Amino acid sequence: MTNIRFKKFISLLLTAALFLGLSASAFAVNMQSRAVIGANLDQTQIAQVYQAFGVPRGSAIELYVTNAEERMYLEGLVDESIIGTLSISCVYVELLPAGSGMDVTTSNITWCTPQMYISALATAGVTDARIIVAAPVPVSGTAGLTGVYKAYEDLTGQKLDSVAKLVSTQELTITGELAQEIGQMDSTSIVSELKMMLDYTRNMSDEEIRAQIEAIAGRYNVRLTDTQYSQLISLCRSLEGLDSDSLKQRVEGVQDTLTKVSNAKTQIVGFVDTVKKVVTSIASFFETISDLIGTIQVPTQQ
Repeated sequence: MTNIRFKKFISLLLTAALFLGLSASAFAVNMQSRAVIGANLDQTQIAQVYQAFGVPRGSAIELYVTNAEERMYLEGLVDESIIGTLSISCVYVELLPAGSGMDVTTSNITWCTPQMYISALATAGVTDARIIVAAPVPVSGTAGLTGVYKAYEDLTGQKLDSVAKLVSTQELTITGELAQEIGQMDSTSIVSELKMMLDYTRNMSDEEIRAQIEAIAGRYNVRLTDTQYSQLISLCRSLEGLDSDSLKQRVEGVQDTLTKVSNAKTQIVGFVDTVKKVVTSIASFFETISDLIGTIQVPTQQ
């Protein structure tokens, strides 16, 4: 009987140690990561989002974001139909060691690209973080920034500058609209160059800023419309509310990341194009064979 009790006691100790070990591990992860979930998702949709995050539910402290919170940054910047009435976009944010930069990926995000998020988040003051923006169904992704702000502030214990957050959202929407016409990397690059020129543009007239934008667009072989010029001038004026030295430092800090993302995307596109050419060649080959077979006269026995 004593031996049985001793074995049970040892078993309980091992179970407690295992539990405490797992709890300590989970707590360590929780302190470094946040999952911000759209308030209107059901349990099935939340499970889908965690699959996109690649982490089990419970491994990160979970927060929620509402449509009202998203509207604080989006109203007046994007069409009402894009904002909608539901909060669907979700984000996973994990702090990285200082100097690591930003790593952004997306899932079911149709309008905003990782490059756009990286550039806009640098404007807001977000640094050194791994970020995943995801949704259970395809969405534009414009509301994703709201979740990132909330997660980052909760992780660091510091509030991001309120003006910087508004300008960051304005930048994302303008860059996204430009990307529809001139391409993702060109739109991001043009906006990045403008941010680097803040010391100069803040002392320029609108006409002088337009001339600068025209010169930058020319380097990318891009032609802009009057509406696009107006949007970019408006963004420049909004950027004037930020500290130019700090902004320049953050913009410079993400340039290597943006280049790597661009190069990786170019390689993928190149690979896909090559595959398409091979498939087309194979299809043409079989079509030729089929045509040849069709022209062969098979003699019949008399």
